Amino acid sequence: MEDNSSWVGGEVRQINDRVISVQLLVMMFLSINFLLILTFFKKKSFYTIARYILFAVTLLSDSLILLISNTLFLLSHFNFTIQVWLCISITMVVFLYSMVTPVTLTAMTLERYVAICMPLRHAELCSQHIHVHCILIIHGLSSLPCIAFFSSFFASASLSLYKQHKICIPQMYILHRWQDHIWSTVQQVYFFIMVIIIVFCYVKIMKVAKTASGDNKKSTWKGLRTVILHGFQLLLCLIQLWIPFIESYVFEINLSLFINVRYFNYITFILAPRCLSPLIYGLRDEMFFHALKYHALCGLYKKTFGFLK
Repeated sequence: MEDNSSWVGGEVRQINDRVISVQLLVMMFLSINFLLILTFFKKKSFYTIARYILFAVTLLSDSLILLISNTLFLLSHFNFTIQVWLCISITMVVFLYSMVTPVTLTAMTLERYVAICMPLRHAELCSQHIHVHCILIIHGLSSLPCIAFFSSFFASASLSLYKQHKICIPQMYILHRWQDHIWSTVQQVYFFIMVIIIVFCYVKIMKVAKTASGDNKKSTWKGLRTVILHGFQLLLCLIQLWIPFIESYVFEINLSLFINVRYFNYITFILAPRCLSPLIYGLRDEMFFHALKYHALCGLYKKTFGFLK
């Protein structure tokens, strides 16, 4: 009996340690994102550059996902139930912005392709008046999978279900097997299109890199590395879309394994992609890095790069 109680106690401590570690990671990523967002809004010249605007969209999207998903993570960990209609409202936002990030990353890859392979048309295609339309298009495309998924749920759920109290997890929306098929089909279509765009941009930039010379060659290879990082980040974000189905399958097999898999998925496919955006533009981009350094040091760093304007 004592052996069983000590084993259970060890499991509880391990789970609590994991929850604490998740909270520390979330706080760290949110603090970094907040500083990056502050840097973007402090420098007006960033408002006119397409890649920085799209970068700000990913930062805001990632921060929102971190806040809401972490709240849902804690609620489910402590078995706290809420009404289904409220859970739907919250998860709609999570589902939408889970798609906004990969779609925005694809748009950023296209922007790098235009900048490197079509430099004479870059100013025209990435002009300031197009930025708002681009953001609206990103949100419109990102909302289509969300609409398809919740339409299938609304068509199947009874009215009494919305007033019930349940733990707010994605698995509660899968009422029939055909809903899995709809969601997976939409995901595969988006995945296929995004992969084609990433590969296309990579191949085109690679060709330009081979023929470029001097400073152009250096800039082109830097753009190529950015596309590779976007591709890796996009892969993690797209795998994240499969998490509810993986966890549903594991949940039916073993509850203990489900907890471990859920923790691994949250760290690897939700938190990890959100720390790559600061790496790609927050540290690798020279202009943004110096502006970030200036604001992080409260104005003590005054290297002249025009970022004080």
